[in-house]
Amino acid sequence: MWYVVSVVFGAIVGSFLNVCIVRLPKEESIVWPGSHCPRCRKPISYYDNVPLISYLVLRGRCRHCRESISLQYPLVEGVTAISSFLLFLRYGASPSYLFYFAFVAALIVITVIDLYHQIIPDVISLPGIGVGLIGALFIPQITFFKSLMGVILGGGSLFLVAMLYQWLCKREGMGGGDVKLLAMIGAFLGWDAVILTILLGSLIGSVSGITIMLIKGKGFKYAIPFGPFLSIGAVIALFYKNEIIFWYLHLGV
Repeated sequence: MWYVVSVVFGAIVGSFLNVCIVRLPKEESIVWPGSHCPRCRKPISYYDNVPLISYLVLRGRCRHCRESISLQYPLVEGVTAISSFLLFLRYGASPSYLFYFAFVAALIVITVIDLYHQIIPDVISLPGIGVGLIGALFIPQITFFKSLMGVILGGGSLFLVAMLYQWLCKREGMGGGDVKLLAMIGAFLGWDAVILTILLGSLIGSVSGITIMLIKGKGFKYAIPFGPFLSIGAVIALFYKNEIIFWYLHLGV
């Protein structure tokens, strides 16, 4: 039953994340007004606002004006529900579950916003650094020192890379949002996960970026947001950091 509750809880939070994704880039309140259709502005009734189920019942359209509802909504709700289930499976009903679920939820919002607008809102990443540092005082998976070193290494390393790239190429190649995001990742996961996140994010980003450039026929100056790849790397590090490090250390054996 608790596993079912974790899925339902994740889907409900995912519905709220959609509100954040839509409103934060516009600097609108995430509390008021209530959910409404962006076309006809009609308020969405509670029975039409049930995560995942309402989208299926309404066949992806507004009840009033029949405007199509973006597939983003059920996808975010579904991914958040699955994330909640996997984290509950790993940590059970514990502060660690809530700590890392908040982390993954923040990454989901950051990923979608960065894909749409190529920005990473400071209103998520900066408080996230504080939450990660404070949480490290209470959960057993990470120490405060490791979290603090993660912030320093995460923010500092990308800042140096960004400055070096700008100096060599005379143009900005990495925004300040990526620097703050990696600092937040370091706060939640520690310095060792920062290194793994950079490696995984760079690998996945390079393969994906080259593929997108080839498909779109763009040159290597085509701007691709790095935040989503850092987020993917961070989630992989969250679940498989120890296994990957063990595999790497024994690779030559």
